[in-house]
Amino acid sequence: MPSYLIKDTTREQREQIVSEALGALEASCDGCMPGLAEMYQAYIDGEMELRECNAAFNARYISGMQGPESRRSCMM
Repeated sequence: MPSYLIKDTTREQREQIVSEALGALEASCDGCMPGLAEMYQAYIDGEMELRECNAAFNARYISGMQGPESRRSCMM
């Protein structure tokens, strides 16, 4: 199994890893692809490992910053 760690990959390899992983979504995506690609930009730039990018996304979702809780405040 290849290593996806920053220390074991070049920027070009990281771009390809993200592109291949997200590529399967392009045909059925309703405009979310740019947001998903941005989520992994820190990995591509060599600033965060993949697991850190995923953990940061999960932390925002679990905290409710972008979750269903924000919809409950509607007065209607």
